[in-house]
Amino acid sequence: MLEALGDPTRRTIFELLGAGPRSVAEIAGDLPVSRPAVSQHLKVLRDAGLVASTAMGTRRIYAVDPQGLAAIRGYFDQFWNQALAAFAQAAENPPEEKT
Repeated sequence: MLEALGDPTRRTIFELLGAGPRSVAEIAGDLPVSRPAVSQHLKVLRDAGLVASTAMGTRRIYAVDPQGLAAIRGYFDQFWNQALAAFAQAAENPPEEKT
């Protein structure tokens, strides 16, 4: 999943979708890449479970997939929780002063 965000263009697309759903044309309008390139990036993001699409007439509208976002958050939360636990332990057991 994180591999999909390793590409700067895909990261930008993901960030754009974080602001709200968009069509391929709308995304391509904000990037220096073609619509076919945007579609390829969206496929990678969709395959990774980070974005979802819905059909609206002849267009597809893409949005951040809440489940994929929750998985990313869960991944990073484990590190945050470890850091908080280490801080709490350090605060509760300060090192002894040497005299």
